[in-house]
Amino acid sequence: MPGDSGTRFATDCATQLLMAMTALPVGHPQRALLRARAIEAWLPMARRLASRYSGRGEPLGDLVQSAAIGLIRAVDNFDPLRGVDFVGYALPTVLGEIKRHFRDHTWAVRVPRRLQELRLAITAANNELTQTLSRLPTVADIAAHLRITEEQVLEGLEGARAYHAMPLSTPVGTNSRGQLDDLLGGDDHGYELAETRIALAPALARLDQRERMILTLRFYGNRSQVQIAGQLGISQMHVSRLLARALLTLRHQFEAEIL
Repeated sequence: MPGDSGTRFATDCATQLLMAMTALPVGHPQRALLRARAIEAWLPMARRLASRYSGRGEPLGDLVQSAAIGLIRAVDNFDPLRGVDFVGYALPTVLGEIKRHFRDHTWAVRVPRRLQELRLAITAANNELTQTLSRLPTVADIAAHLRITEEQVLEGLEGARAYHAMPLSTPVGTNSRGQLDDLLGGDDHGYELAETRIALAPALARLDQRERMILTLRFYGNRSQVQIAGQLGISQMHVSRLLARALLTLRHQFEAEIL
């Protein structure tokens, strides 16, 4: 077919440019020019490889850029004396760079690279075992295939949940009137109040009966100092001094508890 002939011709030309480049010693004035032309000639291959991964949430332009980086590395490190053609050498390098892009840029929550690589291995093992076993593999199947423990498989599956994030505006419930953020808990000041009350009991025990009465009337009964003075039969000034002394005692008791 004409299209196949054109592709073979372009590949032959790209291969000739690469062979001409590698034949020149490093530092030769023509080597840099041939390198640039070889990279440009092989770019269509990099774009085709990148296009295989389009539609997975990453812009195609970013994937092509990553593929081009892999291509440049392949061109710079290619050695025809090893007996491997350039396509066979470049494919793993370019694909590896694309997969590295997904690993480093598409996780909603950053997790250790070890877990990212483990997720990829588990996904590949799951696909392979599904074909060979004709059923969905179990955790034990995957662990045996990868030669790791079942706990490590479960750890990788748990870490994979960080790959995608669910927006807080996601509808929930049968009527879809609620949102996910409606189910998230907030600060419950009741716990802090309960802790304060627990700590307050031993602090109040250090006060005498009259001081406790004054505090109760002032802060629980909402009485003024004048009203408290009339009820206890003492002056308002005396109430003020007793109240200040009681509060100071409580403060010292709380500070001692914290320290």
